[in-house]
Amino acid sequence: MKYRKLGNSELLVSEIGFGSWLTFTDPQRKQLAISCVHRALDLGINFLDTANVYGRVAAETVLGEALRGVKRESYVLATKLFFPMSSADRGLSREQIQKQLDASLQRLKVQYLDLYQCHRYDFETPLEETMEALTRAVTSGKVRYIGFSEWPLERIEAALELKDVARFVSSQPQYSLLHREPESGLLSLSAKTGISQVVWSPLAQGVLTGKYLPNSPVPAHSRAADPSMGAFLNPDWLAPAVLEAVQEVGQLAANANLTLAQFALAWVLRQPNVTSAIVGASRPEQVNDNAAASGAHVDPALFTEAERLLPSH
Repeated sequence: MKYRKLGNSELLVSEIGFGSWLTFTDPQRKQLAISCVHRALDLGINFLDTANVYGRVAAETVLGEALRGVKRESYVLATKLFFPMSSADRGLSREQIQKQLDASLQRLKVQYLDLYQCHRYDFETPLEETMEALTRAVTSGKVRYIGFSEWPLERIEAALELKDVARFVSSQPQYSLLHREPESGLLSLSAKTGISQVVWSPLAQGVLTGKYLPNSPVPAHSRAADPSMGAFLNPDWLAPAVLEAVQEVGQLAANANLTLAQFALAWVLRQPNVTSAIVGASRPEQVNDNAAASGAHVDPALFTEAERLLPSH
């Protein structure tokens, strides 16, 4: 496993990160989720990403259980806040940051977070209030560094202009061969300001594993077949023409002696402003496959051809 520095922080983060968005919320699969965390740690994956809203506390709770007995300094732990946790609890107000941070620490069974991220931008709370509360979280020792996910560019710039507040070191955007929006300003702004990316959905919700075949039913136990998970999947990605192109990219991956998933992860990691590509897994073997993408050397011409075959949707 290779490691990269996270923005202007002292954190060294594994090129492949492990996330708990969709695979930690089924009580029947809890032991499997814990096994996946342990496999990730065994493979040198040290970046673990979650959020209070994943499974409405379930993901943080299971992750906290998985990390029991694991040396705290051996992993980089990140969680997020913003989305509603109850009819009264949502957003990035001073009160919510204090309340949600303490609740996350309790569920995760740790004294501090390495990275605390704003899951979206809160247009109902003054930016100054949010940044002051995040700064207080850092000075209290409960949080080492702060980040954001999917903020508008002008709001990122406004936060960077504030004086005497903690500085963002990370951005968590959706980024993949099928979703290249971060290339429209976010990557260049981040590179100039000491922020780097920890990417979610680098495999486009599993489409870039090649398991969805053109003009075929979706696999029974896949994300696309799950009513709740499938709601997050861009329907354009399941169009026959796109899936045919994905299969062609699979041939490019084979030319590089990689699986399609490894090739897609290596494509994300070709970008120097990306520190980590966050993957999920429902089985430990999937973690093995994804971890092997770290350090992969791919002929840039293959990436160029993949970009031609798969225009961003």
